[in-house]
Amino acid sequence: MSLPPATVKSAVPRTSDPGWVTAILDWRWTWPLARVALTSAYVVGGVTKMFDFQSAVAEQAHFGLEPAWLFAALTILVELVGSALVIFGCWVWLGAGALAVFTALATIIAHPFWVMVGHERLVATNAFFEHLGLIGGFAIAALLAAREQRAAATR
Repeated sequence: MSLPPATVKSAVPRTSDPGWVTAILDWRWTWPLARVALTSAYVVGGVTKMFDFQSAVAEQAHFGLEPAWLFAALTILVELVGSALVIFGCWVWLGAGALAVFTALATIIAHPFWVMVGHERLVATNAFFEHLGLIGGFAIAALLAAREQRAAATR
């Protein structure tokens, strides 16, 4: 689904934006492509884990999650189903919420920068806050999808 240009213009006033920015934001493919970009790491991760399930299980075991096979299967499910919901604009709140919660948990487990030192801490801190940005992106996607639904309901 894409936001109709009139809905975008009325929802987000951009009187000071350069014309080329307005054109990009009003382009019908910007919203769908943004959703694909936001979920791309999860789609690739889910597909990769699905086709190399033993490595996915080993990854979960590495982080101390047991039974590792169950956590691997749940990870694949969340990554693929959550991404599909966001990409196709169906129950975006659910897909974005699931991916945000998954990202928060995975980030805390995989990047505990507060217990690290030196270069390892720097790398983990950067990854932690990059993932925090993804969580914000999922919140924005859910907010925009909800706004789109409300606008469609009032037409």
